[in-house]
Amino acid sequence: MFPKLIIVVFMTGLLIAFDQRSFAVPFFVVALGVVVAIESIRQVPQQMAWVVERMGKYHSVLEPGLNVIVPFLDRVAYRHSLKETSLDVQEQVCITRDNTQLGVDGIIYYQVTDPKLASYGSSDYVSAVTQLAQTTLRSEIGKMELDKTFESRDEINRQVVAVLDEAGRTWGVKVLRYEIKNLTPPEAILRAMQAQITSEREKRALIAKSEGQRQEEINLADGEKQAAVLKSEGDKTAAINRAQGEAARIQLIAEATATAISSVAAALNAPGGNQAASLDVAKQYVNAFAHLARTNNTLIVPANVADVATLVSSAMAVMDNVKKTMPGPGNTPPAKAD
Repeated sequence: MFPKLIIVVFMTGLLIAFDQRSFAVPFFVVALGVVVAIESIRQVPQQMAWVVERMGKYHSVLEPGLNVIVPFLDRVAYRHSLKETSLDVQEQVCITRDNTQLGVDGIIYYQVTDPKLASYGSSDYVSAVTQLAQTTLRSEIGKMELDKTFESRDEINRQVVAVLDEAGRTWGVKVLRYEIKNLTPPEAILRAMQAQITSEREKRALIAKSEGQRQEEINLADGEKQAAVLKSEGDKTAAINRAQGEAARIQLIAEATATAISSVAAALNAPGGNQAASLDVAKQYVNAFAHLARTNNTLIVPANVADVATLVSSAMAVMDNVKKTMPGPGNTPPAKAD
């Protein structure tokens, strides 16, 4: 406001210097009113909070929109954004529980909730939050071993947020989140970790390969077992089928033989049956000797081999005995005529 007043006084002095006294006083009054009006109205943007001091003492907080203050007495001392703000925390070296150096950096998300406390609770709440975050982070990292820190990021973030949020209440700031961006161990540790990871992967590969070979052998053995069982089942079924076929063949041969015998017996009992049988026996006898004459076989034959009639009579006698022993109406001798 004072620069504007100086300009007004300077312009009024120029009017007086150029002998324009009649315009100097009205110009000074109007210009002073314009300056007062301009300095009395403040337009606060959305999501902003302006802290007003009156005579050097806290007076009020201007809300978003048009606000009126008293010129010369009130002044806007602080301007705060009420939006969520991110703040980078520079990398720092932390010592783990197993005495390993670890470079850690992160990011803080905070929001001003009380403009008055943010103005007078701390000289620089941003620096205070950053320093407290680094201190808390070193403390939490020191409680864990190196391997544990890589898998406990969420736990570390929660602990840092809890500490910052409790301390930020007196600074008018609420810490919403804290996220660790990077955990950087020394080069020697990185090489050792890489070697460990490589050996672990090789170990898993060997285990997987051995499991595959074991499963392959199990599958082959199981396949051979099933093949042997199926082969034995097939052999069993084939043997049963052969036995059943042989039994059926023998039964058919026996039935055919029985039928043939029955037919022969019926033929012998028929009129002229004995003469036909005698003729058949004589023909077979002659055919047998005819075959013998064409080969050089050495046989033992009866002395009366040339007596065909005697041989036929002997064969017919055998047939008569068989016919007598066979059951049936044909075995009963015919009745004599009266």
